[in-house]
Amino acid sequence: MDQRPVSFRAAEPGSRPRNSESWWGAEEAVRAAAVRCEGNPEAMLRTLESSGEDPPVPAAGQTQRLWELLASVAATDLVAARTLEPHLDAAGILSQAGMSWPAGTAWGVFAAQPPNATLEAVRQSGGGWELNGTKTWCSLAAQLTHALVTAPTPDGGRLFMVSLRHPGVEPAPDAWVSRGMAQLPSGSVNFTGVPAQPVQDAGWYLSRPGFAVGGVGVAACWFGAAVGIYRHLLRSAQARTPDQLALAWLGEADRLLAGCAALLEQAAGLADAGALDAISAHRIRGQVAGACERVLQLSGQSTGPGPLTADEEHARRAADLGIYLRQHHAARDDAALGQLIADRAGTEGGSAW
Repeated sequence: MDQRPVSFRAAEPGSRPRNSESWWGAEEAVRAAAVRCEGNPEAMLRTLESSGEDPPVPAAGQTQRLWELLASVAATDLVAARTLEPHLDAAGILSQAGMSWPAGTAWGVFAAQPPNATLEAVRQSGGGWELNGTKTWCSLAAQLTHALVTAPTPDGGRLFMVSLRHPGVEPAPDAWVSRGMAQLPSGSVNFTGVPAQPVQDAGWYLSRPGFAVGGVGVAACWFGAAVGIYRHLLRSAQARTPDQLALAWLGEADRLLAGCAALLEQAAGLADAGALDAISAHRIRGQVAGACERVLQLSGQSTGPGPLTADEEHARRAADLGIYLRQHHAARDDAALGQLIADRAGTEGGSAW
């Protein structure tokens, strides 16, 4: 297993993480947990719960380093990264909301809004809120301690903080049959009379500046996993004298990843400057998703079926990345980008090009 850290500036082999001024005491423990995961999130969950320090948050001056950590974990084990990323996203959301982070917890963010959603938030006579109904796409709901959950209210969609240890929280059993992320179930959860603490006002979650930043953090995980695929591709080319096609595939994969790294580095700078908007985030997520899809394709074309059927680590990474990339909605996300561009042109006039 190649455990080298991932840098957006193509660190030389053998370079080490920058720990002399560590901004998160659990950073090394997180990297070690990724090595132990092997497709099972338990090691990462226990590490997150045992961390005694507030997690780092993006758009606070160290976004590149934070995203490089996500990419490094993803290059080692994508299930570990998929467990870590929403935990850090929740930390960023609560920080933006001015709310405290409870120690000894592991978090998810359950924000999918399918057309047939039945979850609703109901205000109680005493002024508090509770959740009732079913929420879909709730990753690790049976193993996390807390989650941020979106739910409709009479005033519009709102974000709530929920303890997943409440007896009214019931993850649907045996509903996850995916071959990718096989040990990271992301099925539905039934909520019955679950107390929920509102996080800011209705509409805040989607309109907050950090929403775009969180979306690019996911792309950093995709990128890291593609780096892992690329490293396997390189080792395969080195194992025998490569022909022209193998060299072309390797060169294309390198070029695609270099472009992604440059975009992520630029996005991190924009995030820290408070200038990463929705249009930029859509562009970057789309470019990274497309490049990662292509790297997966290049790996299969170059190495054939052998590694996908006989190499456990590589086969798992390829399957995990295929599922994780579906958080990008392909042409639908491009349509959303097009709408943003059209709206901006109608308001400001002209175009970006």
